[in-house]
Amino acid sequence: MDSKREKDQDADCEKITSVLLKSRTGEFDLESILFLKLRGLGIHDLGCIGECMNLEKLDLSGNNITNLAPLASLRLLSVLCLSANRISNLEPLRNCDSLQNLNLAGNIISSIENLHCLQPLRKLENIRLKDNTYNYTNPVCRNAAYRNIVLEMFPNIKVLDGERVVGRGSDLYQLCKDIDDTIKAGLYKNGQLVEHPDCKPWVEDNYWEIKRSNNAIIEEAYKQFNDVLHECRLLNNRATHVISQTERSMSLKKQPKQYAI
Repeated sequence: MDSKREKDQDADCEKITSVLLKSRTGEFDLESILFLKLRGLGIHDLGCIGECMNLEKLDLSGNNITNLAPLASLRLLSVLCLSANRISNLEPLRNCDSLQNLNLAGNIISSIENLHCLQPLRKLENIRLKDNTYNYTNPVCRNAAYRNIVLEMFPNIKVLDGERVVGRGSDLYQLCKDIDDTIKAGLYKNGQLVEHPDCKPWVEDNYWEIKRSNNAIIEEAYKQFNDVLHECRLLNNRATHVISQTERSMSLKKQPKQYAI
């Protein structure tokens, strides 16, 4: 019986309904929902999601979504995560004027032409089409010129696939990436890991040990600090005892009086 009930619940999650949205958010009115997370529920039909007119952040990752048409009415949506779905057509997102952060990693977007519909979104600053952490990607990412083409298409973009391309920190990020690539290149030779048996630590073994000074002034400061700390502990214990006694006496006063007959 329980297994049947669980299957029925799973079937309900295949389509977004007002009942699902209200139970997930606790909101009675769909227009009051601002943030929504529906990750990994097996959803393939977005249903009434378009009625959440004031939605600002939406996570639909890890589902079976193919049709984004209901999202076209979400004009206030700024953050949208659609990773790990089965999306190929992004046309409905053209109307999401407020969109700033878009995660599409792990879908089936096959060509650069599929991204043209996103060009009118002037506020779009962060696009992710691949995620090496989870091994998510799209067929379009196989194009050798993919990165340069996307950056040309979206001149306002600041972050592409998790890498900062402009703005504060972009130069440092690129420098760290170059250093990392150089180190990796030096670790391998003909595809084999090169061992370096003569490698030695940069500093001596006791370099990081905290050495206490023999200076009399510092020693006296240590002693005074420990004395103050000990006194604070005593005062804390006294205060705790007084508070406990006060609470006990107040609770006794609140108890109803009993009279013997």
